[in-house]
Amino acid sequence: MEQPTSEFKSKSGLKRIFAAFFYSIDGFKAAWRHEHAFRQELPLVVIGSIVALVLRIPIFEKLLLISVLLLVLIVELLNSAIEAVVDRISLERHPLSKNAKDFGSAAVFLSLVVAVATWAVVLFDRYY
Repeated sequence: MEQPTSEFKSKSGLKRIFAAFFYSIDGFKAAWRHEHAFRQELPLVVIGSIVALVLRIPIFEKLLLISVLLLVLIVELLNSAIEAVVDRISLERHPLSKNAKDFGSAAVFLSLVVAVATWAVVLFDRYY
């Protein structure tokens, strides 16, 4: 018996790469439109990335500072995806739905802790 597949899985090769790029753009647009936390974090990531680029630190440390900021956005997008799927399945309150959303929120929190700790260590080591 053949498994049902999504119509979006039918693309291959270069066509798939282009489609994936435009799906990603749609994802960024949806996150900007519908996710308050994403709208708060994105400007911080942009400003933080600019600050990291102008700091007089080795290029690897610049990369590290920018990477941990991008990690926050990545985890936020994954958290938003979890929330969307849970809400798609049911808007009814359920302990498992709450767990899924709380786990996503905890992941975002941990990514923020990693970002703050990384920035603190790099800046403290460099300037104090």
